[in-house]
Amino acid sequence: MEAFAYTDINAPLVERCRLGDRRAQAEIYKRYAKAMFNASLRITGDYAEAEDVLQESFLSAFRELHSYKGDSSFGSWLKRIVINKSINCLRNRRLQLVSLADQHESIDFEDHAPDGDSEDHAWRADVVRRCVQDLPDGYRVVLSLYLLEGYDHAEIASILNITESTSKSQYSRARKKLLELARQHGL
Repeated sequence: MEAFAYTDINAPLVERCRLGDRRAQAEIYKRYAKAMFNASLRITGDYAEAEDVLQESFLSAFRELHSYKGDSSFGSWLKRIVINKSINCLRNRRLQLVSLADQHESIDFEDHAPDGDSEDHAWRADVVRRCVQDLPDGYRVVLSLYLLEGYDHAEIASILNITESTSKSQYSRARKKLLELARQHGL
């Protein structure tokens, strides 16, 4: 069986960005902005902060493009920048992993599930999204990195400077808290 070298489909566009081509930068931004914003929002839990992280991440990426070696996709490299900046944003807010005993206020959902299957799914997804945002920072970050971004607990531990067992326990607690919040809101 032949081994194939990895080739990023965005390589020509990235090369144009390295040369300072503003149109190429705009195209890269257009291709990745939404996904990177969503990744940041899941971690920061704040729309305005996620917007700031997004802008800072693209500026850093374009400034540090010389350090991108092409051994992974450009999107993976950029996502790592976004995740690191999102976590730094939380650290600036004095992120501390929370214990089970910590209290927090729950969101008061006044809406009720509408009739209709697709509308019901959309309503449920919105409730789950809001419940995730209502999780304490430590829970939300570990849950997002593990469940939504696909990192394993060893990688999360390295990113957050915690132990792997802390990552696992935060994830377990986040799942329990998320289920509790979902039940409170009729899911």
